[in-house]
Amino acid sequence: MTARRQYEDIPGSGRIVTTSTRTLSASERSLELRERSDPILSMDEVAQLLTSFQYGGLRYTLPGARQEEIGANYSGFASHAFGACVPVFACIAVRMSLFSEARFQWRNLRSGHPGKIFGTNELEVLERPWPGATTGDLLSRMELHNCIGGNAFVARTGSPPRLALLRPDWVDIIVGSDDPTADVGSWDPEAIVMGYVYYPGGRYSGREARIYTPLEVAHYAPLPDPMAQFRGMSWLQPVVREIMADKATTEHKLRYFEQGATKNLLVKFNTDDLEKFRSWTDEFREQHEGSRNAYKTLFLAMGMDVDTIGDNMEQIDFKKTQGAGETRIAAAAEVPPIIVGLSEGLESATYSNYGQARRRFADGTLRHLWRNACGSLEHLVAPPGGTQLWYDEADIPFLAEDAKDAAQVLVAQSTAIKTLVEAGYTVDSSRDAVVSGDLSTLQHSGLISVQLQKPGEKPTPDNKSNGAGQPANVPSPGGQAA
Repeated sequence: MTARRQYEDIPGSGRIVTTSTRTLSASERSLELRERSDPILSMDEVAQLLTSFQYGGLRYTLPGARQEEIGANYSGFASHAFGACVPVFACIAVRMSLFSEARFQWRNLRSGHPGKIFGTNELEVLERPWPGATTGDLLSRMELHNCIGGNAFVARTGSPPRLALLRPDWVDIIVGSDDPTADVGSWDPEAIVMGYVYYPGGRYSGREARIYTPLEVAHYAPLPDPMAQFRGMSWLQPVVREIMADKATTEHKLRYFEQGATKNLLVKFNTDDLEKFRSWTDEFREQHEGSRNAYKTLFLAMGMDVDTIGDNMEQIDFKKTQGAGETRIAAAAEVPPIIVGLSEGLESATYSNYGQARRRFADGTLRHLWRNACGSLEHLVAPPGGTQLWYDEADIPFLAEDAKDAAQVLVAQSTAIKTLVEAGYTVDSSRDAVVSGDLSTLQHSGLISVQLQKPGEKPTPDNKSNGAGQPANVPSPGGQAA
């Protein structure tokens, strides 16, 4: 590691003190990690770096740091929910496919109000995050990690820069404070994120860990975990029992058909010979159990009796039983059942209902996720002055009807501005009042509309105002016409 005498990238950080040991602030610590030529660390080095480290011939101490671990249920949710439960897979697939349709742009901010959107070359890393990938690939994987693990971590690495997604359950969030004397936990008011530790292959894989600074990682977690300060929570967590019930119902249906679509049979006969009993039951199962033996005639010897036990599928009403669970899963995913195509949603599906469900999904779910993703990714790029990273939904067919509604709103706003200007208000204040909805910002120009003239009187064409806010041909307070 080459020692540098000055931190050039952080204003006001000063120079490294070479005569004594001092404590680094969080910002200085982040820069030191970014300046390392080889960011790969061993497990022992990671543990050491969480408290102190050697740099420039001096021992530096890191203010009290803690690890906030991501829950270890990622594999379970991926295998037993996303990979084995149809309603969960469908809900996540819908969220991914529609969330990935957006494109990133810059949005101007004028007096705190949003303006036009535009693009620059700085967005290239989001448009081509890694070789062969597009913005849609980045967004779909971010949302997949978010749904299953509650968190998505996007690291900016390499030169030229590219993006890489970190598996969320292999990441630790390092929390600390600028106060060197404080024993800080993640819930303390002064706690801040000081970095991220990534364990390729898992914490116990034996591979070397990597440390990233907050400036190198975008953390996307739209649903906060109430038991943690900085990490997110998967929406699958509250519906674990619903997922288990859905899988059990599916298994029950499968077993029902494997039994030839019949109820369980109770066969009674008298015998004291255990070997004969076992031989007869084995033969009976071979001849009458399973779908290949369905609808065969059942022959019984004298003294035998057959009865049925349990309910059939009509009595259990699997459609209602399983449909209710599917609806609860869709509710947790914030996806209307009609959009997913679930049974209870399709029963009441009409074009009108679908339109309302589409609007609910777009306004209540997608736009919230897009805003959160923009805020999370913004520091990985360089926003031009007075702008913010935003999303462009112009080319999303799912939101085509919203574009028509937006056009109608624009027409109404234009009409309102025209009315205010004709009433004598300035153009700028009329526009700002209509956009913000605050009529107190209106400023009058002093000019009065021609509709306010007395009948029979006409304003002078070349001078409609006398400069005092009165029409030129209206008598002044002194009685003389202006």
